[in-house]
Amino acid sequence: MHSTPLPSIQEIKQLFPVYPHHVQFITESRIHAKAILNGTDRRKAIIVGPCSIHDKASAIEYAKRFKELSEEVSRTLFLVMRVYVEKPRTITGWKGLIYDPHLDGSHDMQTGLIWTRELLMALTEMKVPIATEFVDPLATYYVQDLITWGFIGARTSASQPHRQLASALKIPLGFKNSTDGNLDHAVNGVISAKTSHCFMNIDEEGHLCAVQSDGNPWSHIVLRGSQETPNYDAVSVHHALQRLARAHLPERIMIDCSHGNCQKDHEKQAAVFRSVIEQIEGGNECIFGAMLESHLESGSQVLTEDPALLKYATSITDPCIDWQTTEELIYSANDALSTSFSSSIAGS
Repeated sequence: MHSTPLPSIQEIKQLFPVYPHHVQFITESRIHAKAILNGTDRRKAIIVGPCSIHDKASAIEYAKRFKELSEEVSRTLFLVMRVYVEKPRTITGWKGLIYDPHLDGSHDMQTGLIWTRELLMALTEMKVPIATEFVDPLATYYVQDLITWGFIGARTSASQPHRQLASALKIPLGFKNSTDGNLDHAVNGVISAKTSHCFMNIDEEGHLCAVQSDGNPWSHIVLRGSQETPNYDAVSVHHALQRLARAHLPERIMIDCSHGNCQKDHEKQAAVFRSVIEQIEGGNECIFGAMLESHLESGSQVLTEDPALLKYATSITDPCIDWQTTEELIYSANDALSTSFSSSIAGS
């Protein structure tokens, strides 16, 4: 085993400090997110962006287009950009910008932490709300102050360290059902996250410490399908709501249109997304949001030994829909839900 010292959380934050106008924007974004989750804001949350971030330049270009689109649909939809800098792996593979920023197996984590913080600060300066998945609990604290919406993935929803982490965060936090479709892992994750925990952690100076969390009242489940079957359809949603009711949890659901729900065919995300919007139009207000894997270019590419050969703005992990398709889906959802909201107001 070989170890290399890393900069502390405090040192990284000193390189890219948060100023009052950043705090104000992040606070406001979190208030919007919590209101949508709780149902006091009727808008729907759409978590949309690349499967993973491997190139800062394309992430910034995506964010600029995202910003313009989000402003156009803001009366109906609250868009949060998917900025995943860690990637869980079923077996092995590239683990994300934090761990291998040069894409060459050099695992320069110091640079990865710096580039990650730099990118998230740039997006915050642009007033782009950020969503991410927390894979390694230790990495979370380098970035959590900049995050509007967090997620615990299908492979870690049953993990005690991740549930403890979730209980200490002050943001909406989605637990995904497991890769085999097990919903109990997500539901139990939400129950656990809402509870206070005592656990070991590190402070901003890098010292090991005992933490007593307050519990996270903004945790929720995410339906993402399984290796065999999707679970975005009305019957599956109904079953999930029944499971939440039995657990005495709020009947609120987000649906991931990728992964098992599109059976890893990125082009099927559009049909899944339209189905979700149709269910909301049909009166299912328990569905408060959806997730899309989207990049500037469609599909994916294989990471080879020469990163210089990579195509620009194309995913190196899961395949994504392109920007044109993303815009079309968001505009169609905005039009449909704007009409639905107007009808319900007129009829009340």
